[in-house]
Amino acid sequence: MVNRKDLNPDASPEAAYGARLRRLREARGWLQNDLGARMGYSGRHVSGVETGNKSPTRKFSAALDVALGLDGTAESFAREWGEIRHGVLLQGFPEYVDLEGRATEVRLFDTVAVPGPLQTREYAEVHNRAAVDRGSITPEQADERVQAVIRRQAALTRKASPMVIAVLDETAIRRPFGGPDVMHAQLQRLVDFAALPNTILQLAPLSLGERRPLDRLVNLLTLPGGSVVSYVESQTHGHLERESSSVLPLVRAYHQLQAESLSQAASVAMIEEVRKGTP
Repeated sequence: MVNRKDLNPDASPEAAYGARLRRLREARGWLQNDLGARMGYSGRHVSGVETGNKSPTRKFSAALDVALGLDGTAESFAREWGEIRHGVLLQGFPEYVDLEGRATEVRLFDTVAVPGPLQTREYAEVHNRAAVDRGSITPEQADERVQAVIRRQAALTRKASPMVIAVLDETAIRRPFGGPDVMHAQLQRLVDFAALPNTILQLAPLSLGERRPLDRLVNLLTLPGGSVVSYVESQTHGHLERESSSVLPLVRAYHQLQAESLSQAASVAMIEEVRKGTP
């Protein structure tokens, strides 16, 4: 106990992780070597994570959950690691992004903004800078969100690119973000996106009114095995759903949305009209 280091769980998310690890280990009467042997790690490695000298990993967290009997629970260290790794990203979104990077088809819909995979960097920065100005996130967290957008775009332009279908509410192209220069470049990005061989872009016109079948962000992924998962997002929560009984109504609604939306040619014409109207 002579070399025991005092821990400050308030110092950082990693410090809180380490302090909880020590508390639960000691509650079981285990030494660091005891826990390490149960996990397949050395006691020195466990000590490093506890004291913050080593960052926890997904693999370490999963092994820790098994050793402590926390696997699959709300108190799991894997969940805590995910929160550390992904910061302010909404629950369910990191897992969705992992699946998006492997999907064979991606269907996107947003009501008020251009979806992340179609955003220019400047548009993404303006979007998140506004959240900083409101005090919702820190500048560091805003940078993290922008980097998440960039990573998603890279995954969707991989060698075996998926089919990407994007339906945007007309509001998304008319709502100004960051001034004329940012919007001009963003609208051009949409036009360029529509010209790609593996994409479809449609606008849901304002004239749909109450007939628009979706009223919040909804993304649908077709995975390599043919299964479909959905991701739905509100202002403060994200939800990834794999159960077909919950996913299929969203698939039907998305098809209805596409049927009611403008064709790609008409959508691009409207975007060009709005773009040319920006100074």
